[in-house]
Amino acid sequence: MFHIALFEPRIAPNTGNIIRLCANNGCKLHLIEPLGFNLEDKQLRRAGLDYHDLANLSVHKNYQDFLDKISGLRILACTTKGSQHYDKIKFEKNDVLLFGSETSGLPEEIHQSLDPAHQIRIPMHAESRSLNLSNAAAIISYEAWRQLGFEDGS
Repeated sequence: MFHIALFEPRIAPNTGNIIRLCANNGCKLHLIEPLGFNLEDKQLRRAGLDYHDLANLSVHKNYQDFLDKISGLRILACTTKGSQHYDKIKFEKNDVLLFGSETSGLPEEIHQSLDPAHQIRIPMHAESRSLNLSNAAAIISYEAWRQLGFEDGS
């Protein structure tokens, strides 16, 4: 399947929603510290409902630790600074969908370290800044899964 990685997420309910998303679409979830909340946060648990046990979740102490663990996998930065729309890329099994924090996105050094062709975005009206993190993760991960024929889905 795919991997969803959250770089320094700040808002517990967003991460809880993404835990639930990953439990339903089979993505492995990576949280890259520091987090803006505790994993035992009530809002995180409420948003994730009872899906925490069904999600495949890893926590990484920093971005380098994350890179070491996913070595060899293609990283696609999902960012408002992306060079192409998310539906124009051909997703591959085990792609990593990397999302920045809700407050500041991905740092410039991460953008610079990735191929511009691997930086994708969701189209929006020109006056819009961004979508909610959990909505963006759902939109892109389901397009990726659709391209693989909803493998292992019912």
